[in-house]
Amino acid sequence: MNKKTPKNENKRDRFRRLAQRRTNIVINRLRILGNCADKGRYEYAKEDMERIFSAIDRRLNKIKAKFDLPTDREEFKL
Repeated sequence: MNKKTPKNENKRDRFRRLAQRRTNIVINRLRILGNCADKGRYEYAKEDMERIFSAIDRRLNKIKAKFDLPTDREEFKL
């Protein structure tokens, strides 16, 4: 499903195109992970669930921090 990037696409349009596609992929994968909550098919402990969501939360926080970083370099001062 590789589509060629439009030649006149600006940075904002490229971001929107890629972010939308990638976000939908993540949402779909989370939905699939949610299928594991079916106690009729799977057995898991509360600790298993906590480890899964802790790992997801840690990664999500790292990614959020990337978006929050200042765009200009601040000079270090004592």
